[in-house]
Amino acid sequence: MDLEKFFDTVNQSKMIELLSRTIKDGRVVSLIHKYLMAGAINKGKFEETELGLVQGGNISPLCSNIMLNELDRELERRGIKFVRYADDMLLFARTKRAAARMLEHILPFIEKKLRLRVNREKTVVAYIGKNKCLGYGFYPTKHGIKLCVHAKSTSKMKARIKELTARSNGLGYDQLKLKLKQFITGWLNYFKLADMKNLLKATDQWLRRRIRMNIWKRWKRIPT
Repeated sequence: MDLEKFFDTVNQSKMIELLSRTIKDGRVVSLIHKYLMAGAINKGKFEETELGLVQGGNISPLCSNIMLNELDRELERRGIKFVRYADDMLLFARTKRAAARMLEHILPFIEKKLRLRVNREKTVVAYIGKNKCLGYGFYPTKHGIKLCVHAKSTSKMKARIKELTARSNGLGYDQLKLKLKQFITGWLNYFKLADMKNLLKATDQWLRRRIRMNIWKRWKRIPT
């Protein structure tokens, strides 16, 4: 499920209503309301923010979670299994028919109760093996659903390594090693939950060829 331009479409009146349920000090609620309506500078011009949350604002991520916490509670109340990170969500069902029925019933709550917009083009009923969430893919085993690195994430990783190891990028060897180490360490830490033994083995062989190519290119020059 994809919420269309989530940060830009959050209803501030609904947000204040949710905050007022638990925050009894009206001064705090008023301060947050002023913060939401303070506006933002976009390309040197001031823009009012009567609707939505300022992207990059200090309290915007917190406010977004307060808003979507209402959706979490509703899904739990209905017994729906789900995973959510910010406005990126997957809802799980055992059959395609049950998933379609679930989607039909949860849309009115999101759009009427929370006053958010659901992107109908990107919100689909699909088999878990074809889905992607935060760069991860999924595959079924006899022990249940396991995590893997999605094909698109693998393609992006290889594209970045090609960019770093290109013979024309002008990086010195020490600088190349440092940048590769930083990128690979970060990438592995992000995808450490995935099963990727074969992927890493194949990528390691491919990366060694890229590095050799880069070194051989330098050896063709007289000074080296």
